[in-house]
Formats: sequence, C-alpha cells, structure tokens
Amino acid sequence: MVTISTLKTLLFTLGPIALPQLISYYRSYRTKSVSAPAPKRRPVPHRVYSSLNLLFCSCLLALVSTFPIFAPENIFIASSSRLQTPNDVLFSRLGQNRPQGTLMPEDEMLKPRLASIDGRCLYLTYGPNVLTHCPFCRSDEPLTYLYYALPMILLPHLLHLFALGAATSSAVAGKDVSRWRTLAVVFGAGLAVTDCYMTASYDWKANSRALRAEDLDHFFWRMRVYRGLAIAVEDALFAGLIWASSTNRAFVVPPTPSERTEMALQKLEGVRGRLGAIGVVRNVVVRDEVFRRKDDAYWRRDGQVMSEVMDEREVAEGVRNALGSGRINVTMVEEEAKTYSEGIIASPKNPLQS
Repeated sequence: MVTISTLKTLLFTLGPIALPQLISYYRSYRTKSVSAPAPKRRPVPHRVYSSLNLLFCSCLLALVSTFPIFAPENIFIASSSRLQTPNDVLFSRLGQNRPQGTLMPEDEMLKPRLASIDGRCLYLTYGPNVLTHCPFCRSDEPLTYLYYALPMILLPHLLHLFALGAATSSAVAGKDVSRWRTLAVVFGAGLAVTDCYMTASYDWKANSRALRAEDLDHFFWRMRVYRGLAIAVEDALFAGLIWASSTNRAFVVPPTPSERTEMALQKLEGVRGRLGAIGVVRNVVVRDEVFRRKDDAYWRRDGQVMSEVMDEREVAEGVRNALGSGRINVTMVEEEAKTYSEGIIASPKNPLQS
C-alpha cells in the first residue's frame, strides 16, 4: 500500500527534476499558441505508429512483469510461515510444496542464509536471488546486499530508457515526436532514481517486529509491482502525449517564421508551375489549327448564349433596376477593372532601378 512517506519521497525526488521542465514547456507552449493559429487536426502520421507501437509493447511488458507468475517465489507465503518460524520447520514446510517432496539446490543454498532474523529481513527486502547468489554479502554489513541488488533494480529502468529513447527519436518517429525526448528521459531517469532511493532508504529491519505472517512487509515483491506499474503508466502517458501532439489535438508547436516562409515559397512555386502549364496549353491551342477552330467556336457560342440571356425581359429589367437604384457603382467597377488589367499587363519593376 502506498503510504504518505512514499508519496513524499516521490515528490521530493521527482519534483526538482520534472517541475522546471514542465514550467518551461508550459511557458513556451503558451507563447507559441498565442503567436500563431492552431493548425487543423489530422490523422496519426505513418511514422508515429512505430513510436506508439513501441510504447505499447513496453507498457504491456511492464504490466505483464507485475503478474505473480513471473515473480520469484516467496518462501514465507509458500509455506505460510512467520518470520520467527524455526529454520528446519520453515524448510520442511517448503519441501512439502516441492514436486518430489525434497528441497531443490537453490533451497539448500538459501537455507543457511535464513538461519537468523536479520537474514530473513534482508530476504524480504532484497529478494531470494540476492541472498542466494551474492558471494560477498554479509548480514553484519547490509549495504553489501544493496550494492549487489542495484544492477538488477536498474536493469528494467535501463531497458525502459532505451525504449523511450527509441520511441522518441527523430529517426523512428520524426521531428514532431522527438521534442518529447528530453522530458521522457528525465521522467524515466527520475523513476530509476526514485526506485533506488526507496530501496536504499527502506528500513530493512522493519519486519523484525512482525509477529504474524499477515504483518510481514514483502518489500521486494511490492516494489516489483510498483516498478512495473510506474513504467507502464509513464509509457501510457507519453503515448497519449505523442498521439495528441501528432494529430494536432493538443501541445501543438506552430511552425517557425522560416518554416512558414519556406511553405509559402513552395506554394508559390506550385502556382507558378500550374500557370506555366496553362500557358503551354494556351500556346498549343493558338498554334494548332484544329484546336484554334474549336476555341473560336466555343467563344462564339458563349457570346450567343450570353446575348440571348441579356435579351430576356427579366434580366434586362434586373440590370436596369440595379443600375438605377445605385446598388452597383459603375464608375467604381470600371476603376477596379482598369487597375486589375493594368496590374496584369504591367511589366515588373527592377528593384535596383527604383
């Protein structure tokens, strides 16, 4: 169960690391969102799927690692024994749960290490692997057990950091996702530091005062569950952030002025190309006799149709009413047409000669 002291430890450890990053990101996000309009929403880009799939796999593995079937055996739970149960009775009960009713080699190696209360408290704190295989650990120097356990504690976090780094790399998911890289690594490293701190600061002798089996604090197994859940929650959190930012639903970073200039130039280049293509088509129509006759026939037909339309009584009355009531300023229309035509046929000025 998560206690108040555990929450305080998490806040004091992660707060100084994550709070400045969050404040800086929030300020930059507010500044950019005010200075530029938000772009339209879009579907998830194809490259972002690789990042989301990687985070999903990491989250799934972290959740699966919390299942009891993948945890090392706890002999106190398996034998329903108290901490003060005599060693022979403890392992006799344990042997009854074995397939052939005899202890395994690992049990024989662990048996002398659990002869004392201190050894059993260290077992509940650091797990069976440390007590069984550590060649230099001694009960009178409990820090040796911590030194031996640290690599195994850090291994899931290192794999998690590798997954976060790969999921937020520009090579895998592009530039839009890589902006989460620093924050993801900071949070991943914060989890690792918090895990090590909680293990190092835990009172390994706390179980020596437990008189009943229900009162035992199985710290090693509890931390395995917390570790997997924390990694899964972080992966889900950053997957949500990446999804929201890549689809322009939230945390949108507007393009810089240079990027907007480049996009405008690309659009102008596309318009220029289309205008050039229209000029080529028009040149072909004018030079080819067959196309030229079809073009002339089209415009003659168009003139006849418009003439017939204008000769209709309803249209003529509508035009007279519009001109007579002043709804259409003929002078202004003529001026606008003159300005527009002069702008089309005018040759561009040389800025060096102006």
